[in-house]
Amino acid sequence: MKKYISQQEALILLQKYCAYQERCHREVRTKLLSLGIYGEYLEEIIGSLIEEDFLNEIRFAKTYARGKFRMKAWGRIKIIQSLKQKGINDYCIKEAMKEINPADYKEALHLILAQQLEKCPDVPPFERKSKAFRYALSRGFESPLIEEFFGRE
Repeated sequence: MKKYISQQEALILLQKYCAYQERCHREVRTKLLSLGIYGEYLEEIIGSLIEEDFLNEIRFAKTYARGKFRMKAWGRIKIIQSLKQKGINDYCIKEAMKEINPADYKEALHLILAQQLEKCPDVPPFERKSKAFRYALSRGFESPLIEEFFGRE
């Protein structure tokens, strides 16, 4: 049997939830639904969290983009797709992409490609390049940038 939780208790719980790490609106909505908060109460709590700056989509998108790029070396395409899956709007995504320094981005791509090329020294060069290219694509990097790297070799 599910315990009833008041709107005030839910608000305090969600403030802690949002203070722990940045959250998007969809994550907060899902959390509220799992607590048994629906309809008008749910919207009031989300409104309150936005007013008190516990919930901010732009801040979430920027933090998410920086983190995925720096910690997991994801490319722009993968980050954008992931943000869209989380229900983030295009304006917030555009702002988040400004967080990725173009020079750092190219450097990360070059590092990834260099590591992939070194992995299989006994494999024919064409096959090695092909594998490295596919790997960089799977990490979310744009093919023109990858081609640019191989064009300079």
